[in-house]
Order: sequence, then structure tokens, then C-alpha cells
Amino acid sequence: QVQLVESGGGLVQAGGSLRLSCAASGRTFRWNDMGWFRQTPGKEREFVAALDWSGSRSEYADAVKGRFTISRDYAKNTMYLQMNSLKPDDTAVYYCAGQEAAKWAYWGQGTQVTVSS
Repeated sequence: QVQLVESGGGLVQAGGSLRLSCAASGRTFRWNDMGWFRQTPGKEREFVAALDWSGSRSEYADAVKGRFTISRDYAKNTMYLQMNSLKPDDTAVYYCAGQEAAKWAYWGQGTQVTVSS
């Protein structure tokens, strides 16, 4: 059974930092693109960042460019999202995802990030 498990969410003051982790089990994602998404109540899930299978190509949503950094540890089958200079607008449930056949086929259960002003 394939599982993606996020951790590292929590409550932080504006301007602070958090590091999210996404641990994969049940299969390797060594050859798959992986990414982060977020969702707030009443809104659709939105793209945050993605990193290709080689780790050489990353993409970020405009809202997080320059503040968030996505990375992967292939030995640990784990992906990270370093979030700096957090803003109240970053408050959301953050989900990690893995691609299969160019689609986001695997999803974690989400971790809550709350940024207070």
C-alpha cells in the first residue's frame, strides 16, 4: 500500500519558518515528480511547489517564490518544504503528492499550517 505522510505543520507567527516533511512508503518515488499543494476552507486545492524526479527542475507558485524551497532526500524517500517568511495568507492544509503517468496520483492526508499575525 502506497502512503504519503506529511508532518511538520503547526502554529507559527508571521515572519517565522516551518519545515514540512513528506515520507513515502510502499513504493519508491525515485523516478517520479513530487509536489506540494495547499487548501483553505471553501477554496480549491492550489499548487505550491514541485520538484522533478531528477531534483534539477523545480517550480513554485508566484505567491511563495523566494520564500519556500522544495527538496528531496532520495535515500529516505522523503520530500521537504522549507517555508520562510511565513504570512497569514499561507495558512492552509498542506498536502504532498506524487505523480504517476504525468498525473498527481498519490496524496497524503495533509498537515495544518497556521500563521498568526
